[in-house]
Amino acid sequence: MDKRIHSFIDEQKNLTFCTSVNNQPYCANCFYAFVEEEKLFVFKSDKTTKHISDALINEKVAGTILPDISKTGTLRGIQYVGKFVLLTDDLFEKAKKHYYKKFPFATIVPGELWALELYSIKMTDNTLGFGKKLHWER
Repeated sequence: MDKRIHSFIDEQKNLTFCTSVNNQPYCANCFYAFVEEEKLFVFKSDKTTKHISDALINEKVAGTILPDISKTGTLRGIQYVGKFVLLTDDLFEKAKKHYYKKFPFATIVPGELWALELYSIKMTDNTLGFGKKLHWER
């Protein structure tokens, strides 16, 4: 993965997580941590939420990561495609370590840890030139 993509992902805290069941799309925003070795976004959410319920039915997901922006010339953002995955055993421990290191306050917030396994990323980075795209694929 290009170091500029990795750096951007690490700098941000919130992703949009999109699902679709029975041709009904739905999006939610979640705080996330990135497990670079596994190419996972880890986030915490209650299993009764619509986005988790949908992802348990259809594991194919997509989303975005955007910082606060005010100038087009400094626009940077990510579009991703991946798969919703359940965290088990060693992967759960690794994900938990990354997430609570980034968000220690979340230990007292109700919910469970979940993950999105990344298949592809397209990053737009106008700081490298207007419309410049960086790509990563598994």
